[in-house]
Amino acid sequence: MITFPNESAKYRTAREKLLKKEIELRRAMEEVAEARRALPPGGLVRQDYEFDGLDGDGRPAKIKLSELFAPGKDSLILYHLMFPRHPQEKREVATSGGTAKLARQDQPCPSCTALLDQFDGAVGHLQAAGFNFAVVGKTALENLVTLGLDRGWHNMRLVSSASNSFKRDYNAEAADGSQIPLLSVFHRDGEGIRHFWSSELDFAPTEPGQDPRSLGTCETLWNLMDFTPEGRPNWNEQLQYGEACCH
Repeated sequence: MITFPNESAKYRTAREKLLKKEIELRRAMEEVAEARRALPPGGLVRQDYEFDGLDGDGRPAKIKLSELFAPGKDSLILYHLMFPRHPQEKREVATSGGTAKLARQDQPCPSCTALLDQFDGAVGHLQAAGFNFAVVGKTALENLVTLGLDRGWHNMRLVSSASNSFKRDYNAEAADGSQIPLLSVFHRDGEGIRHFWSSELDFAPTEPGQDPRSLGTCETLWNLMDFTPEGRPNWNEQLQYGEACCH
């Protein structure tokens, strides 16, 4: 047991009770991760999808799905960016940088963008640990590159699926063409590339008062808010926050 300066016995009793719940949560998270790793082989990818991306010299090139796997690194973590944003998206658009030149309906999802702001710093560490990471958007490659420059992304590989059915095939695009946020993992084995796992909680029924939290364990922004007395506010990420915005 530890204590902090000037805390009451009432606080310490409540904190010890909460600690037991935090231990239960940690145990549940480990159990879920173990069950995920134990999934049987997923479906083989039927085609080597071809994306628009940048080659090693920064020039536009055709990049195959198989080429998103570096030698010796057999797992690919891939985020399906909602770019363009959902047709019903009401939040403000970017007002500066190259992204601001796009029409409202062609701009990216603010929540996806904020999430990738958080991911970018982690990607270099992921790669060093033996994993691949990429972001795929339905918009033109030029728009993806411009967004990356506007946001100061340095580590993530950005590819466009504007010319293929990849996002539709892997449930990141609705029948009407609207984009769906999804994190997917693909794994390469001796038979080819397989789909391993995707964040399906957004497709599951929600409980009263519960955010879908399909990526709840890795959304740094919202998890930090959960540590505070205020908790998660009635608030949404934006592409810009006026003069105080860091991008």
